Amino acid sequence: MSRHVAIVTDSTAYLPPRTMERHGITAVPLTVVLGDRALEEGTEISTRSLAQALQKRRPVTTSRPSPELFAQTYRKIAETGASGIVSLHLSAELSGTYDAAVLAAKEAPVPVRVVDTGMIAMALGFCAVAAAEAAETGGSVDEAVTAAEKRAAGTAAYFYVDTLEYLRRGGRIGTAQALFGSALAVKPLLQLYGGRIEPLEKVRTASRAIARLEEVVAERAGAAPVDIAVHHLAAADRASALAERLRARVPGLGELHVSEVGAVIGAHTGPGLLGVVVASR
Repeated sequence: MSRHVAIVTDSTAYLPPRTMERHGITAVPLTVVLGDRALEEGTEISTRSLAQALQKRRPVTTSRPSPELFAQTYRKIAETGASGIVSLHLSAELSGTYDAAVLAAKEAPVPVRVVDTGMIAMALGFCAVAAAEAAETGGSVDEAVTAAEKRAAGTAAYFYVDTLEYLRRGGRIGTAQALFGSALAVKPLLQLYGGRIEPLEKVRTASRAIARLEEVVAERAGAAPVDIAVHHLAAADRASALAERLRARVPGLGELHVSEVGAVIGAHTGPGLLGVVVASR
């Protein structure tokens, strides 16, 4: 058996399956609770089913993976011959996933470094890939963590939502911040800042908000080498159009991913989400 550093993340990284397979990254699923049914993200609930439930105002909540699920994952990876594990997760400000991983790491049969990346979606995914690439070249646990943290430091995430109501219901944004987006039919632009979801700007219409989102990303990218991910929920046409405009506007663009978010993020943002992650290379 080979001795290697293995990379674990969670299902909110939304990495393409072929990328996870190529780098040997393992994702531990979060859970979406739809009515009285608990469903694993990525395998047991589709984003279409989620969007329909939200539109019908059915109760939807999310929950972290259990420490035991993490413990099982770490044991299985150790059995493959891994000498250590780097476990990278969405912001601890938004989920208890990091805390569950920390608890499981204490009992793991090999050393496990659990990292709160402060990120989510492909902002987290890019960190996981950076760690995996470091490990693939023979890097240690510490070197893989350093690579992930460096990628996180150069990554920003911005997004537009049709309404802040879903974020308010899930406790991911405060009541005062939710009011920021409700007065006078303002369309809010948000950012991930300090691991939290914070208001960025308020714009009068959806079309102007999306145009401003494009401008913010282009300004952040500048002429430097970057990778970009465009996320959406039930807004595929808008996401594809935005991605093509960014392709034309960002001279240093490397990878460009376009994907629908999974059920966990979708439950807290609602249909119409349009988000962009820009990560320095």
